[in-house]
Amino acid sequence: MKKTYKIEVDCAACALKMEDAAKKVTGVADAAVSFMTQKMKIEFAEGAQEQAVMEQVVKACKKVESDCEIFL
Repeated sequence: MKKTYKIEVDCAACALKMEDAAKKVTGVADAAVSFMTQKMKIEFAEGAQEQAVMEQVVKACKKVESDCEIFL
């Protein structure tokens, strides 16, 4: 399953850090973060619980870019 989330991030380098962090989260099959559109696309692994995975994605992204926002 794929979902798109609105985000708020300050620069393209920050968006790349967020993308890399999201890809490392268990339950995420793939992730793409676009600075230009301010969107994050997440492809969930088979059987992953969306809400639980996204909570971990937010935590991971906040570690690498503390002032980012992901609107769930």
